[in-house]
Amino acid sequence: MSPNVVRSDIRYARSHGVAIAYQVVGDGDIDLAFVPEFGSNLVYGWEHPPWRDFYERLGRSFRLILFDKRSTGLSDHGGQFATLETRMEDLRAVLDAVGSSRTVVFGAQEGCGMATLFAATYPERTRALALFHPREAPRPDDETSQEQLRQLRERWGTQEFSDELLQWGCPTLYADDDSRRWFANHQRVSMNPAVAYALNRAFAETDLREVFPAVRVPTLVLYRSLMANEALNVAARILSSQAMRVSGDDYFGIFLSLDAVDEIERFVAGEEALYVPESVLATIMFTDIVDSTDRAAELGDRVWRDLLAQHNALVRRELGRFRGEERDTAGDGFFATFDGPARAIRCAQAIVSSVRGIGLEVRTGVHVGECELHEGKVAGIAISVGARVAAAAGAGEVLVSSTVRDLVAGSGIEFESRGEHDLKGVPRTMTLYTALSAT
Repeated sequence: MSPNVVRSDIRYARSHGVAIAYQVVGDGDIDLAFVPEFGSNLVYGWEHPPWRDFYERLGRSFRLILFDKRSTGLSDHGGQFATLETRMEDLRAVLDAVGSSRTVVFGAQEGCGMATLFAATYPERTRALALFHPREAPRPDDETSQEQLRQLRERWGTQEFSDELLQWGCPTLYADDDSRRWFANHQRVSMNPAVAYALNRAFAETDLREVFPAVRVPTLVLYRSLMANEALNVAARILSSQAMRVSGDDYFGIFLSLDAVDEIERFVAGEEALYVPESVLATIMFTDIVDSTDRAAELGDRVWRDLLAQHNALVRRELGRFRGEERDTAGDGFFATFDGPARAIRCAQAIVSSVRGIGLEVRTGVHVGECELHEGKVAGIAISVGARVAAAAGAGEVLVSSTVRDLVAGSGIEFESRGEHDLKGVPRTMTLYTALSAT
């Protein structure tokens, strides 16, 4: 190992009771967190010369922050391991543990989803975003895709299946026997078959097309020639982005393109850091008591006032449990924001259940969109959309936009389509879904 690159011991950050393994490499002035493609293992990754060279090259330019995602490598297994939202919180816990307040976030392939969501949600903590082979849209859920997932679940970790993956996605490694054996072992020590299946299924289902335009940090999209069209389409959706081709002809294996580090270094050096974000990606939730006017008339002012106070206390209790931020109350409704959609759905369902215990029914709506920041308040069309979604909900229903559904793949939450809706003041028809269950 180069004497100029110091590697820290492996440590653990706590993310809501789950231990996330991390390691710091180098001592550069700029922090860079690498979000790996699918699974990783902080010990075994260093055993492969191409990965070691890649880490060391990053460590000479940055203070490199490596981590194993929840349920992969050396990190704990935890519930909801496949959700972008949960893994985004895990990254934030790691950055807090190492004292990184402004970070270049670098995601590769499947890791691009979480990296993009983090940058859009926490622009004040993201110095720049780098993406290698981001996916523009989810893959079709057809018989071929289902068969591929079934094969992955049944054959994960075998040398035969590993070789097939390399033949398809990284012929450079397949041509070398040592690399073939290393790759098979890397699969085995990075993810078990159940985790590999869940992670790949979530990757196939996640749709980031509504998130890309909400990214407001400098972004560099890196690609090889075979992925040029998709990469350029992603870059076109992100306002402050550049696209750059890097060496190599393989679909995966960013560590085979050392020139990618040069491009990131040049890009970061040429971008002025944005310290005060003007907008963020937020999850918006609205609640409203059903038939409140009739109930108030039936019960009388005093009884209704006491019942409303109980309702408000229950809503605020659930907001506290699920880390929602109360933004406003209007009569008998609440407007709150969250930093993740799955958490907002679970909060909404808890609210429905809690207030039903005091004889009230509420309708709730959840939407994800870009919100403008002004003197601590949020504004923008996403707020109006969230309110309209809630207004379309029935008694006891948690109604969500298609953007919300697309971002919670792997969460265990099931949905039922409510069809397309023309929402007042919203320029386009939206498909809405009822959230049926949360596990």
